[in-house]
Amino acid sequence: MSAYDDLMAFQRETEALESIAGRLSWDQETVMPRGAAEQRGEEMAAIEGVLHARRIDPRVGEWLDKAEAPDAVGEAQLRHIRRSYDRTRRVPARLAAELARTTSVAQGVWAEARAAEDVSAFTPTLEKVVSLVREQAECLADGGDPYDALLDDYEPGATADSLTGMFGAMRPRLVDLRDRILGAAHKPPAVAGEFPEAAQLALSRELAGAFGYDFHTGRIDKAVHPFSSGSGRDVRITTRTAADDPFNCLYSTIHETGHACYEQAIDPAYAMTPVGGGVSMGVHESQSRLYENQIGRSRAFTGWLHGRMVDTFGDIGIDDPEAFFGCVNRVHRGFIRTEADEVQYNLHVLLRFDIERQLIDGSLAVADLEEAWNARFEADFGYPVDRPSNGCLQDVHWSVGLFGYFPTYSLGNVYAGCLHAALREAVPGLDGALAAGDTAPATGWLRDNLQRHGGLYRPREVVERACGFAPSEAPLLDYLEHKFGAIYGV
Repeated sequence: MSAYDDLMAFQRETEALESIAGRLSWDQETVMPRGAAEQRGEEMAAIEGVLHARRIDPRVGEWLDKAEAPDAVGEAQLRHIRRSYDRTRRVPARLAAELARTTSVAQGVWAEARAAEDVSAFTPTLEKVVSLVREQAECLADGGDPYDALLDDYEPGATADSLTGMFGAMRPRLVDLRDRILGAAHKPPAVAGEFPEAAQLALSRELAGAFGYDFHTGRIDKAVHPFSSGSGRDVRITTRTAADDPFNCLYSTIHETGHACYEQAIDPAYAMTPVGGGVSMGVHESQSRLYENQIGRSRAFTGWLHGRMVDTFGDIGIDDPEAFFGCVNRVHRGFIRTEADEVQYNLHVLLRFDIERQLIDGSLAVADLEEAWNARFEADFGYPVDRPSNGCLQDVHWSVGLFGYFPTYSLGNVYAGCLHAALREAVPGLDGALAAGDTAPATGWLRDNLQRHGGLYRPREVVERACGFAPSEAPLLDYLEHKFGAIYGV
């Protein structure tokens, strides 16, 4: 066997162990008994120790020095393995294991603090997480910017400065559009009625199937915070329900289906290799947001969904499909990022982006997080946070150490705006299919032009190849102004 073959055989075993670790995380957020949190922390630390040792195994370095890629796919494999090897060697095994142990336990502490509306119950644990993440960032940065080093984990090649420029260009147009909409005389109606959980879950399962989710290699469960997990032949999603808000369940499901379908669509030849997963979180988020919003909240698709809602729940308080389209796209006051309308969603992300940079550079102490969050939220949105679960305790990300992750949500929206423009150009009859509940022309185009490549190309490259132009924020902002300007008459 060649050095390349030896390296890939070793890497496949590492990928398999990473899949097992992912399954432990899925179990923890869905069905694990609460009393198992400490034990799960030890289990996660143990498997992370094994993975860390494999990622920095001296043989990996020797194989990389000798390996010759057989083709373009092989070159991409070596690029990913070399990047992982270089980054992992900078982080001591002790720190990697302690991060895994602490964040596993922190997840449960966060969930209990959130349920109890008690920030102080979470603060000491979050202080430990932030301290460990800062240490990790310093190791990864190797003299560079620590936050950029964390961001690179989720969006290779991105920097805080580049994103700050993009977000700075987005904010004025988003705020102007938001203010014009909230001042408009026209207010779309809201749904009303009874929405039993079993019926919500049944319809959410139908929607996942309508968007192409393969239940033969996937499943849907409930979780506090919806997420997607896995790759290849085992890709799982979760959702949640609210008795008075069926859209919480339905659109969370569509969103996670976008993530899952990306993983299920990757070329099977790449399975259990570094290019066998989504290339970045920004590209991943572009799929989930496009499924959820540009497709799932389009006038054509909501016309079909309106009929399914009435069939499922009976009287929902809205008889007209056009009024239902406005309802699904209502711009409204709210605290929760995952429930925010398209116009205000990115403003939620920008708040988190700024705050987590302060937590990492030390200019904001964890003890002052709640006060800083509440002040920033009121300044950005114009009303105060009413309780911690609607404020700094709403997201799971920081409890599990995912600093640098939040900006990829807005970057994903930017990518989605570009992909949507290209999709509309490539599939002119799209609305006719969506009006019949058929998403295949859209999801098929995404599968063929982006999803199947997995990690073969770099993040911006794969988006540019699909779109035919370099990504920018302009298509997203133009889409939002056109869509919501028409709905609200502004």
